[in-house]
Amino acid sequence: MTGRQDLNQTLTQAATAALTRTTCPYCGVGCGVLAGADGTIKGDPEHPANFGRLCSKGAALGQTIDLEGRLLSPRIKGQDATWDETLDLMADKFSTAIRDHGPDSVAFYISGQLLTEDYYVANKLMKGFIGAANIDTNSRLCMASSVAGHKRAFGSDTVPGTYADLEEADLVVLVGSNLAWCHPVLHQRIVAAKAARPGLKVVNIDPRKTATTALADLHLRIVPDGDVALFNGLLAHLADSGQLDDDYLAKHITGRRPAVTQARLGDPLESGLTEAELAQFYQLWAGSQKVVTVYSQGVNQSQCGTDKVNAILNCHLATGRIGKPGCGPFSVTGQPNAMGGREVGGLSNMLANHLDIENPDHRASVQSFWQSPTICAQPGLKAVDLFQACASGKIKALWVMSTNPAVSLPDADGVAAAIAKVPFVAVSDIMARTDTGDLADVLLPATGWGEKDGTVTNSERRISRQRAFLAAPGAARPDWKIICDLAARMGWGAAFDYASPAEVFAEYVALSAATADFGRDLDLSIFADVDYANLLPTQWPQNSKRFFADGGFFHPNGKGRMLPITAPVPIRRAGFNLNTGRNRDQWHTMTRSGKAPRLGAHLAEPYVEIHPQDAQALSLSEGDLLALDNRFGGAILRALITDRSAPGQLFAPMHWTRQQSTGGCINALTAPVVDPVSGQPASKRIPVAAKRFDAAWFGFAAARAPIRPMGAYSAVARSLTGWQGEFAGAEPPDNWQALAQDLLGLAACEVTEMQDPNQGQTRLAFYQDGTLVGLFFASPAPVSLARAFAISLIGTQTPPLAALAGRSGADQPDPGTTVCACLNVGINTLRAAIAAGAATVETLGLATCAGTSCGSCKPELASLITQHSIPMAAE
Repeated sequence: MTGRQDLNQTLTQAATAALTRTTCPYCGVGCGVLAGADGTIKGDPEHPANFGRLCSKGAALGQTIDLEGRLLSPRIKGQDATWDETLDLMADKFSTAIRDHGPDSVAFYISGQLLTEDYYVANKLMKGFIGAANIDTNSRLCMASSVAGHKRAFGSDTVPGTYADLEEADLVVLVGSNLAWCHPVLHQRIVAAKAARPGLKVVNIDPRKTATTALADLHLRIVPDGDVALFNGLLAHLADSGQLDDDYLAKHITGRRPAVTQARLGDPLESGLTEAELAQFYQLWAGSQKVVTVYSQGVNQSQCGTDKVNAILNCHLATGRIGKPGCGPFSVTGQPNAMGGREVGGLSNMLANHLDIENPDHRASVQSFWQSPTICAQPGLKAVDLFQACASGKIKALWVMSTNPAVSLPDADGVAAAIAKVPFVAVSDIMARTDTGDLADVLLPATGWGEKDGTVTNSERRISRQRAFLAAPGAARPDWKIICDLAARMGWGAAFDYASPAEVFAEYVALSAATADFGRDLDLSIFADVDYANLLPTQWPQNSKRFFADGGFFHPNGKGRMLPITAPVPIRRAGFNLNTGRNRDQWHTMTRSGKAPRLGAHLAEPYVEIHPQDAQALSLSEGDLLALDNRFGGAILRALITDRSAPGQLFAPMHWTRQQSTGGCINALTAPVVDPVSGQPASKRIPVAAKRFDAAWFGFAAARAPIRPMGAYSAVARSLTGWQGEFAGAEPPDNWQALAQDLLGLAACEVTEMQDPNQGQTRLAFYQDGTLVGLFFASPAPVSLARAFAISLIGTQTPPLAALAGRSGADQPDPGTTVCACLNVGINTLRAAIAAGAATVETLGLATCAGTSCGSCKPELASLITQHSIPMAAE
């Protein structure tokens, strides 16, 4: 090593040492992050979940830690207050409701974005001291069906898989999982494994063609909810072809005969697949000894979600393909601490440590350990039922922590109305404005990622630390501390007298030891003497432990159970079915990811995918708006015409809230229909009517300051120079300049206006002291201009005529809409490189740098290459 190399290595090590090891706050992969107070973000190469990889969202975390829009003080009825005033009021309201109406008159609705320590004390307060189980979590919306399926099959909510299984498998089956967008780091691990072992096969089971489909050797485009018919057919095929593991079944499994009998009664063609597709999949599954079936929201978010889970588990149990390296069913969770919440009893039908509320011995053991005055005697209200109880007047006091149910729950408008009916509502959040917070009597400022300490558990049961690297801003407090402060004011201070999250974690581990005699799966004994400050990412019960390879299930007889599962009757109806999901670069309701300009540059407004055949029938052109409605509500979305969705099937992302868009809140259309076993809402097959929205005008705006969402259709987002917005209206305004100034919040400024009466176009440029601070373009048709170029002009002293041209000159090529968010590479730049000879993702990366950071955009790069004949367009 040369002296210069040695110096560079020393500087690199010093820079890394100055960063804090923590864990990403987005999905359930649980990636390790090296983070600095200056916004530096790097993947942690030593974390076994990601080995240094990050997705676009994780890589942009540094853009989300500013204090813009933060809630920095408690508020009562919109006015700043002290913590003492606020907590005294909360204690009075909750205590009065309990005294006058009983403990079931109060409820907590919490979040998979809380840390385990927050989750633990919230459940302890509600279930052991208030004495009710009306505490549910937004994890109910993403993995409750997996919990129920696991408990029915295994006797406990045990996830037997590990991420390493994905790399050791011969066959990876992805069911209802757009892994490339929703769990990009796991997707990249499979991509790398497939490159190293080309014999590894991938099957993608999804009604849509997604970014994940590009990786698959076989895409099975089932009809919505066709999963049960498909896996019942697989079980019947395995049985009929002598592929079952008779020895494993005899020793470790019950229910074989009724499960196989029921599977044989079904018709696998009801999956929507052809006989040839079914035969190819069944032969591939049967011929691969190492099979991992990864499933996510496409399975869980269904009226028959639990049955889907058990149909998958049946196939693995029947063949002994479980618990061995490269084998097993694998539920991947959507939130950073959905698993930690499950462990501490975060759901309303669970106790801590995977114990059961219905079991009196379990209840007595937990109550004895907590030394609590009472314990919940029965399961509480699940999420949908909880908010229906709010609507009916049964809930008198509600506390929402770190989530946004007025947007994320089905029948979102009805949920917002239900929250407004509750006599007293408290909301803990980091942001001053959310759709749910706007309905609250009390707002509680919580610390956010980077400011709080605790633990999270990822999808492979690995507990990692989130560590603070920023000071708590203003009067913000950690969630666990807020909960404990309230408990003290309600008379239970001694039981909640923790000095740190380390003490909460220690009590949680001690509870695991105290309940060990019940023989549950959750064994935290390896953490009994842990150095909390320096805790390494560790799987429970121990890093080398495998579940179920040799039996050891958690039913009383020690055996697992196969269940007879009946496929749902296919529903054939006129109209459209709407499927909801996620974008690559956004997270939930965007209170965090929406702050990152480079994430908003990818897909900046709510949209709906519609098949070209359906678009033609509705007289839709690219850029038009589509109005959706049903008996629950309506939405207006940008039409994205693509064959990714099948005819009759629509797809829309769920991220946009009323803070960012008028008409973009997609869960206003989602029915409050739930799986009868798990209580998880169905959000993948929503009946809707659709028609073209006849807009009289369309608009686009870019500005340095925040833009107001308003009108029939609007969508605002952060941009690289400030803000951008899309608009449309049913009636043209009387005064374009007044409308634009209202949208952009501009008063005293210089205005240049250009009008084209023949085209009906209006263009406005706003200046302050010679600096361009706003642009507004309006047209009777969808506005055609180089948006990225227009946005780039904000904050410059570009002359009006150049600013209003809407396109760059020949010396400044327009990059087009961003595809690679990490490195801000646009679609036109990529198309030019492809035309110049970049024929692979790797050569395209060398030419443009796209895909060379987190890799989340690689599926889209591959798609662009296959479509290289499409002419370049100005986005």
